[in-house]
Amino acid sequence: MALSAWITAHYEEKGPVAWLAFFLELIAALTLFFLMALTCADVFGRYFLDNAVDGTTELTEMGIAILVFAELPIVTWRGGHVVVDILDKMMGNTLIKVLGLLSAFLMSTSLYFLAVRIYELAARSNRRGEVTEYLQMPVGYIVEYIAIMSWVTAGAMITYGVYRLLFTSRN
Repeated sequence: MALSAWITAHYEEKGPVAWLAFFLELIAALTLFFLMALTCADVFGRYFLDNAVDGTTELTEMGIAILVFAELPIVTWRGGHVVVDILDKMMGNTLIKVLGLLSAFLMSTSLYFLAVRIYELAARSNRRGEVTEYLQMPVGYIVEYIAIMSWVTAGAMITYGVYRLLFTSRN
């Protein structure tokens, strides 16, 4: 089975959004596998070789940041966030859509401005040459990644998320 046929069969998104979802989930899956292998190697080394993997904490922190922010756009445009819909049965469909649009606008705007601030902090970190304590890895690049993925999430929310809200039926 060709990769494009597999993506079409397994992803509800269409076109380039499905490929972006696949790519981001591939990054998340590889990162999760790396974290699992790192943890196994660290535990094995600590208990059987009396020597743990140096910098495991730093690598785990970076891996979790990569994992979370790779999945954030996907969770956002699929509407996978926690939603409390206690009053939905009492409100009309139009009001629910208006509130959903307002929510999408507020989330995407908040993420955009948060990403701007995070990117400023990343630039400052890069200018100062800040590195991690043990492995001496630059911190600014991971922080830039967080800012960029926050912008991607904001864009996903305001485009595809709004599209789904307006043009697809709710189950």
